[in-house]
Amino acid sequence: MPRSAGSLRRSSRKRWRHEHSSFRAWPHAEEPGAARRLEAWATNASPEPILRDATLRVAPQDEGGSGSMSARIVAPVLMGFFMLVLWEGLVRAMAIPSYILPGPILVAKTLVSDWGTLWPALLVTLRITLEALVAAVVVGVSLALLFSLSRWIELSLFPYAIILQVTPIVAIAPLIIAWVDDVNVSLLICAWLVAFFPILSNTVLGLRSVDRNLLDLFELYGASRWRTLMDLRLPAALPYFLGGLRISGGLALIGAVVAEFVAGSGGRESGLAYRILESGYQLKIPRMFAALVLISLAGIAIYLLLALFSHLLLRRWHESALSEE
Repeated sequence: MPRSAGSLRRSSRKRWRHEHSSFRAWPHAEEPGAARRLEAWATNASPEPILRDATLRVAPQDEGGSGSMSARIVAPVLMGFFMLVLWEGLVRAMAIPSYILPGPILVAKTLVSDWGTLWPALLVTLRITLEALVAAVVVGVSLALLFSLSRWIELSLFPYAIILQVTPIVAIAPLIIAWVDDVNVSLLICAWLVAFFPILSNTVLGLRSVDRNLLDLFELYGASRWRTLMDLRLPAALPYFLGGLRISGGLALIGAVVAEFVAGSGGRESGLAYRILESGYQLKIPRMFAALVLISLAGIAIYLLLALFSHLLLRRWHESALSEE
């Protein structure tokens, strides 16, 4: 007669125990002295049989990692070079005037010739961006910690954070610039309003994405709330925070440029956005394109630096930064 499912499960468990005899039974948490015996079990149990079996089942990895990395660099560079050549060719073939659409060669020459004007403006924009990003990190992480400690505080404040996020910065920037006398402070506030929400939301999500089993283990060992926060919740939230930081870096630059446009429209000189407005009024379109190139390069540089920072923090322990080899 065919064997029942229960007998099959019992026989499989007996066979597994025989093959992995170095493992002892897991102590139940409700038994007396469970914590002490749990620690002894974790110290003496040998995982070598399971690790050996798992290693045998893992398929060999593809060794084309270096080629994939080269493709990531070469492919966009070639595409960008092709687009620039096409752009220059169309401008020359169609004889488009430079005050309508300058070619990339003329933009590069203008970037070099007007460097004395564009470089100080770029420094102003970058300073506002970095200050707004730092303020977003401080305020966003502080609020996220408060939200994780008190559900009432989160329910009271988080809706207003959402309101600030969904309100277009173009709509409230004129009010902020009119209310605040200092132009730099008003630009900083506008950039901060755009940048802080991704850090807040991602950090809150990370603080709440802790493994429940680990939380139970910390509670079993009698860990305090502060120790649980420092040793468990914050490390678990770090990848989420770094993801929000990469997003906020670009948003801080966007917020700074938009605020500079609003301030420049009112005649207040600031950063690169003001130079773009000035070039448009004077029909210096090549300088306008040169300023746009600097803004784009600044955004790319900010993202790459934050991605490198994230990789350096996560490369030794998190799955998103571990090598595939």
